[in-house]
Amino acid sequence: MNDLEQIESWRRRIDELDAQILELLNERSRCALAIGAVKRRLAREIYDPEREAAIVRHVLEVNHGPLQDDAVKRLFERILDESRRIERVSGGSTDPARAAGKA
Repeated sequence: MNDLEQIESWRRRIDELDAQILELLNERSRCALAIGAVKRRLAREIYDPEREAAIVRHVLEVNHGPLQDDAVKRLFERILDESRRIERVSGGSTDPARAAGKA
């Protein structure tokens, strides 16, 4: 396999991984929506800084690279930001399409 073929092969693999990452992020979002619905019923705040700090600590503990910890932290902070956003805009719905404004 020549160099250009290798590049194309790696790009196909990245496309496959991106689809898997997206599937996992959507599943995570469904979980966040379910948690948000329960929080609403319990009249609890969406933002839980202690839980978010625990999530970041956990992913840093299980990170084996090559992503550096600061990159992992930034990525998960963004994921958490988006999770809070969809919990807020869902209005208690656990329907991901509604939360995304697609319904």
